[in-house]
Amino acid sequence: MRSRMASIVLVAVMLEVCGFSASVWGADRPPSSDWNEIRILAGRIDAELDRHLAEAEVPPGEFATDAEFLRRVYLDLAGRIPPVSTAREFLSNPFYSSREQLVDRVLTEPAHATNLARVWRRLLLPEMDANQQLRFMAPSLESWLRQQFLAEMPYDELVRALISYELPGADGNRGDFDFYEVSPLAFYIAKDAKPENLAASAARLFLGVQIECAQCHDHPFDNWKREQFWSLAGFFSGVKKQQPDQPFSVIVEEPDRHEITIVGTETVVPALFLDGKSPEWAEKESSRTTLAKWVTSRENPYFAKATMNRLWAHFFGHGLVDPVDDFSADNPPSHPELLELLAREFVAHDFNLSYMMRALVSTRAYQRSSLVSDERQADPRLFAVMPVRALDAERLLASFDEAVLYHNPNVQSPFVTDVSRMTFLDTFTRGSDDLTEAQTSIIQALTLMNGELVAGATQTGKNAVYTGDRPRSMQGATTRLMTSVLAFPGLTTRDRLELLYLATVTRPPRADELERYTTYIDSADKQQRDARLSDVLWALLNSSEFLTNH
Repeated sequence: MRSRMASIVLVAVMLEVCGFSASVWGADRPPSSDWNEIRILAGRIDAELDRHLAEAEVPPGEFATDAEFLRRVYLDLAGRIPPVSTAREFLSNPFYSSREQLVDRVLTEPAHATNLARVWRRLLLPEMDANQQLRFMAPSLESWLRQQFLAEMPYDELVRALISYELPGADGNRGDFDFYEVSPLAFYIAKDAKPENLAASAARLFLGVQIECAQCHDHPFDNWKREQFWSLAGFFSGVKKQQPDQPFSVIVEEPDRHEITIVGTETVVPALFLDGKSPEWAEKESSRTTLAKWVTSRENPYFAKATMNRLWAHFFGHGLVDPVDDFSADNPPSHPELLELLAREFVAHDFNLSYMMRALVSTRAYQRSSLVSDERQADPRLFAVMPVRALDAERLLASFDEAVLYHNPNVQSPFVTDVSRMTFLDTFTRGSDDLTEAQTSIIQALTLMNGELVAGATQTGKNAVYTGDRPRSMQGATTRLMTSVLAFPGLTTRDRLELLYLATVTRPPRADELERYTTYIDSADKQQRDARLSDVLWALLNSSEFLTNH
């Protein structure tokens, strides 16, 4: 019975690999009705960029191919490369060549919400990489974020829910909390429930302002004063741990505290907004709720710009203000009119992230190649070409899973228990968020060349036994691609090479690649041919084309 089930699953996988699975596109599905308006906005964005290019006398880069666009938009929206069946369908059928249809398709995939949740979880919990204890809390926050993105909650509502989240120990009661409860509690624990940490993070994340330097003294390079920092921290002054020495102590709160004593002094300052205005306190409304309303207000001069700048950097590699969380007089935007336009449109469309994402990926700028054809295009602040970006650890692992057909049963949770996968994620976690400058370390290169995951994916022969519909080991599961490619009847060497290319680098092999590898494989006997085909997969998984978003 088990053998029969394994055979059925293997056939299904083979059909998926070879692109014979049922279409999920819908043959006559039109693009979203918003596209007429989105195209106009995309045109206005391009006009601003083109104006700067013309002033700098820099020619724009060439347009990306369908294959490049397909791979890029999947990595940016879904956090992984596309399935081989989707790649085959999109690239081979002219009807499906509409890039707008593709974007609509990816935005409705659950992987999109999962990807957004991972991206925002990393922003909210940067401490997690160096704090093993926090990793136990991360899944609850990521799940909470995913729920909000699946429900398409407007971004201002999401941020208000996070900042005004009712803590388990609110009102001074000893509240019991569950580590695994789906909630934003991990954000407060990661900041040690300290008002100064929460204020600094909120300013950086949601307002694009680095104000923490003013915690101890007036900011040395900007206009922020020490009292301004602590006045912002005053909104969190009622938050504290019940047992300060315990990392996971219950957090309690006096929600109606409106002032704070500057640490190390006897100076007491009232809670004030960052623009210096005093809040109008409402009865029975916590200080944090009052702050959340101001942060996400349509009139807030920081919120919409900071969000759009962060979104721009996600898709284009660099922010219009760069670093993205350093809005200041000394760090002006490269395209101030464009940033104003994006912020206005974001507010006008009720802080709808999906709408703005559609607009950004529809621009000619996003759909340009990463190939630099003129040395003047190299300036990243002109956005003349798409910069090449390394894949962060989670995108790389998710893309590896997709390429080798490993369906992770815990894909919706970052709480990875597989040691080899945790090691992989740790190895590829990068110290910098700037993926355009990331370099592959020796340890990372050795992991790709000799690590357990790639070794498992490229196994052939008697060790490459398919483990059935519920794989119990990563090594066995990763043989799915090779097993399917080798076992599918009637495929020529060229067919098999094409499948490996589509599965890994999202394009068919070029004529010279096809010729070279076909000769290499067909010149060997049957057993060696399988091994040589495996060599090709190994080379593709180790190629810079697979390891980057380009």
